[in-house]
Amino acid sequence: MDQLGKQETLLTAKALCCIRDDRILFDDLNFDVRAEQVLLLEGKNGSGKTSLLRILCGFREPDAGEVFWCGQTLNNQYYAQMMYVGHQDGVKHELTVKENLLMTLALGIPGKCSIEQALEKVHLQGYDDVLVQSLSAGQKRRLSLARLLITDNKLWILDEPFTSLDKYGIDIVETLMAEHVNQGGLIVMTSHHDVNLSEINTLQINLS
Repeated sequence: MDQLGKQETLLTAKALCCIRDDRILFDDLNFDVRAEQVLLLEGKNGSGKTSLLRILCGFREPDAGEVFWCGQTLNNQYYAQMMYVGHQDGVKHELTVKENLLMTLALGIPGKCSIEQALEKVHLQGYDDVLVQSLSAGQKRRLSLARLLITDNKLWILDEPFTSLDKYGIDIVETLMAEHVNQGGLIVMTSHHDVNLSEINTLQINLS
């Protein structure tokens, strides 16, 4: 058995169905995601990618089917292990960079990275006391992703993580994703950009 075969399935979807405005977005959707894997959701606009992420985050119920974490229905243990970064940055513009990350820490379990280390990894070192409203769109996006590094979350759910990023920023995020997966994490994500995941075991589902 290879190394991948030794990894247990952590996230499972069984017969998921999602209906919006009397239209079936997807039906009888099944998948298993193991540690050290990325699930990349593809499809045209309106195909249900963000709706599926919302189901996985617990923001809405599926119209049919169930989601399981470690073989159990979603519970507090799952939500403690999950971190979501949506299409919007989700940062407070009236706070400083450091204050935003301190607020994230207050709501989660501290991870391996300190705030200073996380800012260095997303190339925002020295911006601790800068108001977020003064940052560029790309810097705000990197700050939103820095939240992933300072909390202990095995599952990252990312909706268009490369929004507002230039090639430099995309390279940074791809590196962070690879590090997370190589350390036993898993990622479910959508992206309209070409993603360089050649070194990561990747599952792809096209909802179109």
